[in-house]
This record gives sequence, structure tokens and C-alpha cells, in this order.
Amino acid sequence: MGAHTEIHASAYAGAFTDPVFQSQSVFRALMDATARPGTILQLGASATPPAPLGAGAGAIALTLCDDGTPVWLTSALAQSSVPAWLSFHTSAPVTDIKPDARFVFIEAGGIVPGFDQFALGTQEYPDRSSTLVIEIASLNGGPEFVAAGPGIRDEIIVAPQGLPDIFLTLWAENRGLFPRGIDLILVAGTDVLCLPRTTKLRRREV
Repeated sequence: MGAHTEIHASAYAGAFTDPVFQSQSVFRALMDATARPGTILQLGASATPPAPLGAGAGAIALTLCDDGTPVWLTSALAQSSVPAWLSFHTSAPVTDIKPDARFVFIEAGGIVPGFDQFALGTQEYPDRSSTLVIEIASLNGGPEFVAAGPGIRDEIIVAPQGLPDIFLTLWAENRGLFPRGIDLILVAGTDVLCLPRTTKLRRREV
């Protein structure tokens, strides 16, 4: 069995076993996580996409992507069976043009491009922007940031592990573009933490 056959087979497998129920579960979790930024929630469903895309990111792709949501993938994802898998299960077109992407997927350990390379929306249509789905090692145990803003009572500590060192700078620049800007979904396994562009982050002073 050649490599080609294996790639072929993996593109058709690994979707939800109960699509309606599982996609509703994931959608609800994402809505809740967006309404309560910085709170870690379980997606309640997982997919088995081709490597290097993870279970949680795969579930998010199956839930949010369709033929009207162009997707940008890192080179590692683009060179895997992931584009075929996305195309087969969601009909989402894969684009090389970052500002055209509605959703952006970055595998764990992948290079995170500058946020301003993607669609930031316009003053009139701030929602015409990209959402970045970034897989990381863990949603706990990393550098501690204090998050504040809509949906957060007072403030909350977030400590994602596996974001680039310049993350805080990237995020501050993104915040400065408000109401334009990208939104972030951080994923570890099947847990998620959302950081909409309205969320302010600062380093926690020890």
C-alpha cells in the first residue's frame, strides 16, 4: 500500500460519528467560550483529522467551516492530507491568500504568522475578519496573563503554554485596531479557550 493510498483513505475518515449532535455540542462550547473569554471549556466532541491537525481543531473545522469559509493552513498542514479532509467533509476552499481566509489553522508547534497579515475586517464590517484556531501544548501552566474586558468579571488569569514569545505584543497590536482585528481560539486536545479581540491582556506581575 503506497503512501498515496494512505493519504487518500485518511481524507475520508475521522469525521464526527454523530454529526448533528457533535457539531451542536462544539458550536455551543465555542459560543460559551467566546462569551466568557479566558475560560477553559470542553468541546464535548472530537474528530480524528489527518496529522498534524489535532482532535479539537478538527472538530472546530467540521463545525464552523463550509463552502463559504475560505481556510488558510500552515505549510505543514497544507502539505498533509488535511486540505483533502477539509474539502471532503466541509467543502471549505483552502486559500494561500491570508486576507481571504475566514478561518486559519495552526498546528501545535507551528509558526504563528503576524496577526495583521490576515483579514482584520473594516470599520463598517468588523466581522469580516479572520478567526485563528491555534493548537497549543496546554491551556494551563504557561506564562501568566491577566485578561479583562467584556464577558470577564473583573479579571481572570490565563496561562496558555506554547504561544510564541511575542504573543503579548501581537495581541496588543491587535487590540489597538479595535473594532477591527482577529479573534483567537486556542485549542489543547479537546479543550478550548477563546480570546476575542475585545479582551485586554497584560503580563501578570508576580
